[in-house]
This record gives sequence, structure tokens and C-alpha cells, in this order.
Amino acid sequence: MIIRLIERTAVLLVSLVVSSVLVFAFMAVLPGDPARVALGVNASEEAVAQLREQFGLDRPLPTQYLDWLGGLLRGDFGISYVSKAAIGPQIIDRFQVTLWLVVAAMIIALVIAVPAGTIMAARHRHMSGLLLSALSQVGVAVPAFLAGILLITLFAVKLGWLPANGWTPPAEDPGMFLQQLILPALALGLVQGAVLTRYVRSAVLEVLREDYLRTARAKGLRPFPALWRHGLRNAAVPVVTVLGLQLATLLIGAVVVERVFVIPGLGSLLLDAVSNRDLLLVQDVVMVLVVAVLVVNFLVDLLYVALDPRLRVSSR
Repeated sequence: MIIRLIERTAVLLVSLVVSSVLVFAFMAVLPGDPARVALGVNASEEAVAQLREQFGLDRPLPTQYLDWLGGLLRGDFGISYVSKAAIGPQIIDRFQVTLWLVVAAMIIALVIAVPAGTIMAARHRHMSGLLLSALSQVGVAVPAFLAGILLITLFAVKLGWLPANGWTPPAEDPGMFLQQLILPALALGLVQGAVLTRYVRSAVLEVLREDYLRTARAKGLRPFPALWRHGLRNAAVPVVTVLGLQLATLLIGAVVVERVFVIPGLGSLLLDAVSNRDLLLVQDVVMVLVVAVLVVNFLVDLLYVALDPRLRVSSR
């Protein structure tokens, strides 16, 4: 167990370093001068050169990279090229918004996928299982932004039950916060729930064919109690893999959904930074998203060991 933890931690650290190099290199090769963008096309060369020196853009690229990486390790994300405001507080504020959205969407996806996928597997030869399977296929084909538009049209425009957009912090007005969270979380959660349902169905179907489940049935347990007591834990191992990937997908999908619902999250911050060519802000936001994805994958690897005792034995 300890050896596996050390190995996965080493892989995480190496992945973080490689990712930081790739993110920095990608931003460095983009055309355009951030100092020129910040000052405008009519700025003098002297003013541009002075601002480049202020931003540290006149230094060699390896030095810029090490300064940027050192700042990230200290929690210093730098100063925005455009607004001249500190980037760190902006990312922290926006990340909290995105985190609420992603967590709510993942809860919705799990609430949909686990029972629906289990029923689809247990009743895969019955009409109810086939109907759920068809519905999940439709859900997989619908992109999150389209689901958001449809939900706005139905529940906000036609029925008037929920607000179409906006964001209120939970500490300011919990009721309005929940109302504004429902539609964007549903837009993300319904689509990801449909995808996850297919994997839950496949995992449960595989478990249903195992000898130990047939033995449980032979001892008198009914299908669902037998599956609940002996099968779901084994079915959870492959599902956790997909769950980790879906968390990464939710983080990326939130970029578009936040735009649809006018939510001031990390995705909106990234799109605004791209449109303003605020490259350091883009670089920092992308790195935060990469770190979040890598950490999620690291936690999923550890969760494997908790779910499957065979991995604990093999890692000693």
C-alpha cells in the first residue's frame, strides 16, 4: 500500500512538472506581444519596452518559466497584463463558483446513473431496461450547452419556475443560490449521468455473470439483494475510472455552461482572458484546471485500493 502511494505520488509530481512546461511553452509560442496588447496599437516602442521589462517579458524563457513556477508554488499567480490586478484572488473566487457547479452536477449524475444503470443491467431483456437504454443513448448525444438552452426555454421562459441566468453567493442568499444553481447543474449532470449510466450498466452486467453472484442466488437471495450485497462493490471499480474522467469533463464542460447561464466561474474567467489576450491569466487558469484534473486522477487511483482488496495485497 505504501509503495503504491509513493509510486502514484511520484507520477503525480512528474505529471505536474511536465504539464507546467507544456502550458508555459504553448503560451510562449502564441503570436502577439502582451505588452503591446495591454498598451494598445498606438503605444510607443519605449512604452512597450518599459512594460515588457515590468512584466519580466524581456528575460530569457527559462528564467520566465522558473519565476512563474516558483510563484505558483508560493501561491503568487502574478499580475494581470490587462487589468493590473492580482490573479490569485480572481482564480480563488471563480474556482469556488465552478466547484459548486461541478459538485452539484456530479451528484446529479450519480443519482441518475447508479440506479438507472443497475436497472438497465438487471432488466436488460425487459422493456423497462430497453427503454432506459434508449433514453441514455439520447442523453449521450445531447451536448451540455444544448441541454442548458432547452432547460432555460422550458423552466425559465415557458414555465417561469427558475431564473434563466445569474449567480448569487450561497452566503448572501441561500434560496436564490439554489434556484440559480439548479438549471446549470442539471445541464451538466443530465448529460454526464447519461454517459455514466452506460458504464454502470456494463459493469453490473459483467458482475451478474460472475460465479459468486450465481452462488448467492442459489442460496436464496433475490436478484437485487444479491447484487447489492455482493456485486456493486466489484462493479464500482471500473465505474470509478470513468467517474474520474467525467470530473475532468465536467470541469471543461463548465466553461461552456457558465457562459450559457452567465455564471462568473473559472470558465468565464478563462474565456474573458482569451478574448482580452491576457496571456498570463490564461496560463494560470489553464494550469489550475490541469492540476485539478491530475489530482482527481490521483485520488481515483487511491480509491481503487480502497475498493479492491486485491490491489492492497499486490502492492505490498
